[in-house]
Amino acid sequence: MSTTPPRSRSQLDRELMLLRDNVLRLSTMVDAALQQLQQINRQLDVAQARQIIADDTKINRLRYKIEEDAYKLIARHQPTARDLRGIITSIHIAVELERIGDYAAGNSRLLLEMVDEALLISTFSNITRMLDLSRQMMRNAMNAYVHWDEEQARRVIQRDNDIDAIDKQVYQELIDLMTKQSHTISHATYMLWISHNCERIGDRITNICERIIYMVSGEMYYGIRQKGEEL
Repeated sequence: MSTTPPRSRSQLDRELMLLRDNVLRLSTMVDAALQQLQQINRQLDVAQARQIIADDTKINRLRYKIEEDAYKLIARHQPTARDLRGIITSIHIAVELERIGDYAAGNSRLLLEMVDEALLISTFSNITRMLDLSRQMMRNAMNAYVHWDEEQARRVIQRDNDIDAIDKQVYQELIDLMTKQSHTISHATYMLWISHNCERIGDRITNICERIIYMVSGEMYYGIRQKGEEL
């Protein structure tokens, strides 16, 4: 009975590098969407908002390519435990990045609903800060992914507290505004959804970092225990 000859280590390394490069390309596309969203927050641009929504299809397509390539890689090779963790982590990161792209597109749709309304400058300023923090976190997370840097991944997770704090501040400001000025309820509700989506971006980046910790250490990290601590 004929058997398929094993593939060389060099070929596996090339495919692993290609998989990594596609994940990094996906993160670049998502970062560009977040950067555009920041610009829209400063000055509402209908065309740019629509472009973010249109580009989300490209993000989705690349995410599914990464996942498909990863499954094929596993099928073609017999990856070591370390390699397998890297492949699995790449799949999870692609999924999280795709969801971040969805939040950018979702916020763009919400902003299009607000074209004819006066913008709440202070709230948009806080949301822009959340996006700036998210972009910093994502860049650092991807650096941790490339360099298998567990400690950097752990540091990124801690930054999510800053995003949560801003989201709570926005929430309280908008609730106070709606209580005092009932005519702002519709506008403020959209802003609450936008802020919530930005907070969820931070959570998705935290998920990415938890998977990086698993990739490096082989330990599942849930954000509720320290390294080596029993569940």
